[in-house]
Amino acid sequence: MTTFESTGTVDLVDGVLQITVATDAAGTSLSGAAMVDGAHALQALDAGELTAGAVLLIGSGANFCAGGNVRAFAAAPDRGTYVRGVADEFHRFVIELAACTVPVVAGVQGWAAGAGMSLVCHADVAIGGRSTKLRPAYSGIGLTPDGGLTWTLPRIVGPARARDILLSDSVLHGEEAVRLGILSRLVGDDIIVSEAQRLARTLAAGPTVAFEGVKALLQKSDAYSLAEQLDAEAASIAAAADGPTGREGVDAFVEKRRPDFS
Repeated sequence: MTTFESTGTVDLVDGVLQITVATDAAGTSLSGAAMVDGAHALQALDAGELTAGAVLLIGSGANFCAGGNVRAFAAAPDRGTYVRGVADEFHRFVIELAACTVPVVAGVQGWAAGAGMSLVCHADVAIGGRSTKLRPAYSGIGLTPDGGLTWTLPRIVGPARARDILLSDSVLHGEEAVRLGILSRLVGDDIIVSEAQRLARTLAAGPTVAFEGVKALLQKSDAYSLAEQLDAEAASIAAAADGPTGREGVDAFVEKRRPDFS
C-alpha cells in the first residue's frame, strides 16, 4: 500500500478520492494537472496501492468545468499537435475513470461545458442544481467532441437525441438534464458540492465489494444477451453471498442491526 500525498487537485478525504477537475486559475477550464494526477491516483486505486471507497469529481470555482482552455489552444504554435496532446492526456484520465470499480460521484455546479460535460457523462451519480447548465460547446468553436462524449451521450439519451444535442450545440438546463438522465438528481444550488461530498462519503462507507459487482454487471449488460446477463447475475450474487460483505449484510438484516461493512 503506497502512502498517498495530496497534490492540490487530488485529495483523499474520509475514504473518498476527490479530484478537482477545474479551478478559477484558468477560468474553470479543464485542469491538466488534475488529469495527470487523477489518472495516476486512479491507476493506484485500481492496482490496490491506494484505498478509497468512492471517487468524487468537483470544480472549485463557479463552474464544474467550462471546457478546455481555448486561449491555450489559440496560443499554441501548432494547434493540431497541442490539442492532440491535451486530448490524449484527458483520455488517459477518462480511461482510468471508466475502469474505476468504486462509485464515481460528480458535483456539477454552474457550467459543465465541453470536457466538463464529457466528464459528467462518465459519473455513476451526477448531482446538479436548477442553475446547472450543460453544453457540448465543441461545434461552437469549430471542433469535434472528446472525452468519450460521442460514446456516452447516445447510450444515455439515445442516438437521435444525442445527434440533436451535439449538432445543435444545445444548452441543457438542470431539469432537462435530469429528465434526459445526464444528471441523476437536483439539489439546492448552494449545496451541490456539499451534497456530492456527503453522498460520496456515504458510498465509501458502504458495501464496496457489492458496488464493484454492480458496476461490473452494468458494464457487461451492453454486450450480453438477457440469458448471458442472467448467468452473470447468478454467479455474482452467489459469490457475494459467500463473501464477507454479503455475509455481514445478511447477518445484520436477520439480527436487526446496522451492517458494518468496514
